[in-house]
Amino acid sequence: MNLSHEEEDHGLSLSKFESMLKTNKVFFFDSEEFEDIILHYLDTGKINLAKKALKLGLEQHPRSTGLKLVQVELLVFDDKLDMAERLLNDLYAIEPTNEEIYIQKANIYSKRDQHEKAVELLKTALQYTDDYADVYSLIGMEYLFMDNLELAKENFIKCLDEDTEDHSALYNVVYCFDFLDQNNEAIGFLNGFIDRNPYSEVAWHQLGRQYYTVKNYEKALWAFDYATLIDESFLGAFLEKAKTLERLKCYQDAIACYNVTMELDDPTSFALLRVGKCHERLGEHEKALKFYLKTVHEDPLLDKAWIAITDFYIRRKNYQKALYYVNKAIGIDNENKLYWKRYAAINKALNFHEEAEEGYRKAVEFGDYQLDTWIFWVDTLQFIGEYNMAVNTLLQACDHYPEEYEIEYRLAGLYFMLNENEKGIFHMSNGLRLNYKNHVLLEEFFPTVWDSKVVQDTLKKHKK
Repeated sequence: MNLSHEEEDHGLSLSKFESMLKTNKVFFFDSEEFEDIILHYLDTGKINLAKKALKLGLEQHPRSTGLKLVQVELLVFDDKLDMAERLLNDLYAIEPTNEEIYIQKANIYSKRDQHEKAVELLKTALQYTDDYADVYSLIGMEYLFMDNLELAKENFIKCLDEDTEDHSALYNVVYCFDFLDQNNEAIGFLNGFIDRNPYSEVAWHQLGRQYYTVKNYEKALWAFDYATLIDESFLGAFLEKAKTLERLKCYQDAIACYNVTMELDDPTSFALLRVGKCHERLGEHEKALKFYLKTVHEDPLLDKAWIAITDFYIRRKNYQKALYYVNKAIGIDNENKLYWKRYAAINKALNFHEEAEEGYRKAVEFGDYQLDTWIFWVDTLQFIGEYNMAVNTLLQACDHYPEEYEIEYRLAGLYFMLNENEKGIFHMSNGLRLNYKNHVLLEEFFPTVWDSKVVQDTLKKHKK
């Protein structure tokens, strides 16, 4: 690998500085060398070494503006904002056209949440800088802090006009489009950007993501293809391409694509799971199961993997195996509503109604408020003769579904069974008002009360 002269010099300065620290000898460095050394330590998180280098640098070059600006950076890092500001004011008196002074002042205002003031200072910095891209990017970030996505986007675009290689600015532009729900505008922008920079794999990748979002999967595939052609080790693009191929039902190609991601890096639980799903869609059940089991081995906390195995056996009506795996999953995470709902459904299929009731109860307890969960739970309670508990459960469900005929008819039937006819009539009338044609639910679930005089009279009254 050919290192540039600058990189070589930088490496030499660093090793010379570190050997000086070890031997306690004092070597001379010019001020720019010190700046590079300090910034290197800052970038690598070695703050104490950065401070040591700054102290020695200022001893050797007490008048260096560059070193004093680095000192400001360190003061800001330590949240010593007032000291940093005083030092900047001194520097401003000496060099009022140094753009770095305005950038650092803006940084201080940003830290104080005075973002408008920071933007003003950065706009002044634009008058003195040669690095427009960097300043536009900083202005964009300030507008992001102010939640002004339109102006943030505008400045990140200006940054890209100056420097097409600034990938973080490109990601930020797309983030703004996404946040503003402007997917089609993002597609227009990215196509224009690619016209000028056809070899930007990041732009192709982002374009693919936008097409995927608007469900134009053929175009998404086309964009991801280019991203992976430009960079054959672009893991993210291969993953997105595989997901797109799944959407297009090209499962064999999707598997091949997921396999590429596993060659580029260690297999992720996501890729293993998706390969399993593809095999299952292709009817290759043994292979599917093998990948599902690999997935839970790789990531035992991934609920989607346990659910995939459980559902695999439920679909084959192998409830004993399904129960075995859902119990294993609950053993790892016993507060997962998705596990408990499946636990309930499997036990119901096996005619273990007490266990099914527990499963639905736990699913609701851990946040599953879907209508079918409440209904299955109540039907199970009714089956095991827990009528009062069924009523209380339905009244809870009413808080989530206040105008739901399925709940009203069930409440009516249960109240009639408990000989609370007034309440029964009230809820039956609600059910008839909400959905008359489904009053057969009463007959289906409560045949013993259907023929009673009170139910038939309520029905007749409603017909009139």
